Amino acid sequence: MTTLPQCPQCSSEYSYEDGSMYVCPECAHEWAKDGVKEEGTVQTRVVRDANGNTLQDGDTVIVIKGLKVKGSSSALKVGTKVKNIRLIEGDHDIDCKIDGFGAMQLKSEFVKKA
Repeated sequence: MTTLPQCPQCSSEYSYEDGSMYVCPECAHEWAKDGVKEEGTVQTRVVRDANGNTLQDGDTVIVIKGLKVKGSSSALKVGTKVKNIRLIEGDHDIDCKIDGFGAMQLKSEFVKKA
């Protein structure tokens, strides 16, 4: 019998599989099976760029899609290099500072590792 991982949100031990996802019945959190890597009893999230490369804190990435920036009249252009990223939890999983824009968060699906 295989042991399922605990919920990363509430640490519930009652998670279950649903297709390619794990689901927590207590807090309704869902997470991808391939997005979690177990190290002993501690789980760490694996963040991948648009090409499938694993990202880490301090990496340099390049924006692959023109992105509108809320509150700004200009957009983030394709090819913009972002240095020294920091990985965070949430929908937008990259925290960074971009010259001309300041601090912002990006989704990993719109960048590639430089």
